[in-house]
Amino acid sequence: MSASGYVEVDLFAKDVDTLDHPIAEGFRALLEEVAEEHHCRLTSFQIDRGTVTFSFDDDVLMAEIIRILETR
Repeated sequence: MSASGYVEVDLFAKDVDTLDHPIAEGFRALLEEVAEEHHCRLTSFQIDRGTVTFSFDDDVLMAEIIRILETR
């Protein structure tokens, strides 16, 4: 498995701007649960003014997330 890029989503209010913000911590925990369920790793997680950027080391999972976001 290899990382095939990043997902970047404008998801939260602009004041969610640090990794230790409770909302960011909760979302990261959710992503780590998803990684565990798919037997992979969360390889990147960043937040900047409410925009979350993350990636997993599973190309299939990354493609599925992108597909979901595109149909949303």
